[in-house]
Amino acid sequence: MKSINLSGSLAVPATNYHSATRPQHRRLNRVQKQMKGLGVLSLSLTAALLCGASLAQTGGGTGGTGGGFDIPTGAPPSPLFGATPFSQKMLMLEEMGSQPLVECRDCTSTFPEPNDIRSSPNGAALDAYLREPIYPFPTEQANIALPNPWQERIETHTGKLDQTAYEGRPPGEFYAHQRWLEFFPQVWIQAAQSGARRNGGLRNDQQRHRYAVGEFAPGGLYHNTTGTTGFEGTTAGIEVRFHPELPVQNPNSIWTFDGTFPPKMITARYGEPILFRHYNALPIDEGANNGFGRHTITTHEHNGHHPAESDGFTAAFFFPGQFYDYHWPMILAGHDTINTDKSDPRAGGPDGKGGIMRIRGDFRETMSTHWFHDHMFNFTSQNVYKGNAGMMNFYSALDRGNEGLDDGVNLRLPSGTVLDWGNRDYDINLMVADKAWDQSGQLFYNIFQTDGFLGDQMTVNGLFKPFFEVRARRYRFRILNASVARWFKIALVTAAGQRVPFHMIANDGNVMEHAVRFPNATLPSQGIAERYDIVVDFSQFKPGDKLYFVNVLEHKDGKGPNKQIPLDQVLSGKYKGDPAVGKFLEFRVQAYNGKDLSMNPADFEPGKKQMIPLPTFTAEELNNATHRTFEFGRANGEDFNPWTIKTDGGQGFNMDPRQLSAAPDKGSVEIWHLVNGGEGWSHPIHVHFEEGQILKRGGLPPPEWEKWARKDVYRIGDLPDTLHSIDFAIRVREFVGTYMEHCHNTTHEDTAMLLRFDSQNPGQLIAIPTPLPDWDGVTYLETNTTDIPTFKIGDLDAKANRVGLEAVGNGNNGNNNNNNNNNNNGNN
Repeated sequence: MKSINLSGSLAVPATNYHSATRPQHRRLNRVQKQMKGLGVLSLSLTAALLCGASLAQTGGGTGGTGGGFDIPTGAPPSPLFGATPFSQKMLMLEEMGSQPLVECRDCTSTFPEPNDIRSSPNGAALDAYLREPIYPFPTEQANIALPNPWQERIETHTGKLDQTAYEGRPPGEFYAHQRWLEFFPQVWIQAAQSGARRNGGLRNDQQRHRYAVGEFAPGGLYHNTTGTTGFEGTTAGIEVRFHPELPVQNPNSIWTFDGTFPPKMITARYGEPILFRHYNALPIDEGANNGFGRHTITTHEHNGHHPAESDGFTAAFFFPGQFYDYHWPMILAGHDTINTDKSDPRAGGPDGKGGIMRIRGDFRETMSTHWFHDHMFNFTSQNVYKGNAGMMNFYSALDRGNEGLDDGVNLRLPSGTVLDWGNRDYDINLMVADKAWDQSGQLFYNIFQTDGFLGDQMTVNGLFKPFFEVRARRYRFRILNASVARWFKIALVTAAGQRVPFHMIANDGNVMEHAVRFPNATLPSQGIAERYDIVVDFSQFKPGDKLYFVNVLEHKDGKGPNKQIPLDQVLSGKYKGDPAVGKFLEFRVQAYNGKDLSMNPADFEPGKKQMIPLPTFTAEELNNATHRTFEFGRANGEDFNPWTIKTDGGQGFNMDPRQLSAAPDKGSVEIWHLVNGGEGWSHPIHVHFEEGQILKRGGLPPPEWEKWARKDVYRIGDLPDTLHSIDFAIRVREFVGTYMEHCHNTTHEDTAMLLRFDSQNPGQLIAIPTPLPDWDGVTYLETNTTDIPTFKIGDLDAKANRVGLEAVGNGNNGNNNNNNNNNNNGNN
């Protein structure tokens, strides 16, 4: 079949796209039964029933709290089995370490099979395989030459298959790795999504600290991983459970990376491209899920500047027994146009020797705190809630993870000094999420609801209300809202209830231009997937003192947050509503005998030094920008897919992965307008691939913590610090292909508040097709470019009326090679 080149690495079959008689486009839910993959593309309710759930598994009832609170959603309260708050040590996230990418020419090992179709592989066999060199060696296009090594066992469930493939990435040029040789992976990481099991210590030697230096060395605060006997310098033996008093989770109740606790993280540095191989070790039988979750997965690195084929598109999922190779180039946005001679030392990553590995691109686009998670069509909420989520720290010339390096570039954020980069002694990742479990103590999720699932128990890094020991010095906390539908508003107080002010230094993974102090010791509302990095100074406290993170944002149901509860009511015990409101993490202060070399965030407040200046847009760019308007609501929705998005004033549509809603040109600047459809709902909207700068929130200038920030999650809703509309500018660069925009209340996303947008080459006329995977391969479907006719031109009315338009920054867009045109970062 002949192909037409799209002025890039993507091509489409000419016979499918230049026919004079194009097929009639129909909504996805009207043609499901004619498609392969019926079980995957069905409505959430139908799919959940097929997966073995039953009405009895919802727990019944209207929630266990009473007083109009449906928490946990549709179920009685989660039993504690005698567990008490702050009686277990918080787990630090466990690194999935990288290794140099070298081809093994005599390797022949294959992914270990499970004993039956309802299980994951044996844990010891899985660990042994994950210790092996990478095989088969990664390729530019998907490796479909080798069959799925589980094929024979799969066929006992599916019947005879014509063919299978080892790699689940869609084949051919459509999903070939863009700029593969230019950004050829230097290191690789591999992991397997698997059922819950005891940790075998697989990752001990992959921790950069190796339990040998700093606070991870013998005698350090974090050398013992659990605070109990037998866990000195190891995670071996850690069970998947929320608390020692609670039952161990069954293998199909929780599906995590490696199948183990602690939750996982990746440490990465700019200038070192990564190949992340993700194996699917979940049960072959889709019904072996303890009532929820889907055994097909697709991994989104949120919010990397990565090629589309490695972004985790919702319809690019893969099956048990397969792997998917994700290629993360680890470049700065602006790589093709800014600092092309690599002369700016602020653009780079740690070189491992105390210096900087210089790279091309705009240093103002440096990112820091990310996370990665499943993005499976219709099942993101269930899979992420079930354990498919981890965090990722980006290290750079500016954010080295070494507070002792004073070179005029490194910001010296709290971290440590022993390692050249990536010290985590005083730089702590916190995955905060609400959970619920059934009367037997197994993780519970209500699949028969579409508003948003709420749990009644708070967890941090997978554990029920733990404590965390800190030195009397400055700490950086990278706080991720990893919930399904719950928003947070976090306060910091002493045991006596006194507020402890702190500074926000990063928002959504982007170090801000200025640090923002919160004298009231309470963060802004934090929607699902938002990350807030804060610096807390514990030096004002004495050993033995205790402090607490407190959630003060009330929910009554999954529609969105209801209101902020006064802190004194929460701390006094007078408040008796939402069970997730209250203290959820205890800090225990320990003596510090070292020297704190980290920066003082007070020196970087507005009007003082800068951390990372914001990229800017010229007035001409903003005046010429394409405008797009997206309204999030329930217009034209259906019973089990109620959520829709209106594009540019058109009809509201459910998610259809074949439907193209927007197609910005690579290299363009656009202004996007997000509007809440109302009715009391709240939506944290995530835009993949590119960071944006907020122009207006609710028609007003953004607050300080957003004025100085770049964002990838944009809250719209009823809260005073959120409001019902937001306008922001973005610049699309470097890569093309299919990305997404959606509500990150993942219940809303799954039912079906998500849309597709494509980054296209200028002049591109043909949209790339849509993959539809199945056990025996991937079918490409024609992309629908007719239902939303404005996908290219955008909202002309919004542009004519200059909606949300005002200048950003100093008017310099940075699109040149003059490396002296930016403000100094303030460390000189």
